Amino acid sequence: MKIIILGAGQVGGTLAENLVGENNDITLVDTNGDRLRSLQDKFDLRVVQGHGSHPRVLREAGADDADMLVAVTSSDETNMVACQVAYSLFQYAKPHSAYSCA
Repeated sequence: MKIIILGAGQVGGTLAENLVGENNDITLVDTNGDRLRSLQDKFDLRVVQGHGSHPRVLREAGADDADMLVAVTSSDETNMVACQVAYSLFQYAKPHSAYSCA
């Protein structure tokens, strides 16, 4: 499954670790480049530095053909906006697609 995780904090990092272990194609998005590099060094995942609610960043992360987007940044507002932008622009209403906003 191709999964985009917005937020590379404790929740996002742990989620990425677990999902990578299940052979998923993970892209992690965060504004903190150091945190992204650290996680990329530990796990087999792709990283994109940027604000997860910006359409350009979502597109760069692969939202066009992702199966799932999980928003777990430290900002509820960012999480809600990112999910709405992804839903509106990338038509996530596919039978096997999901949104998760935390």
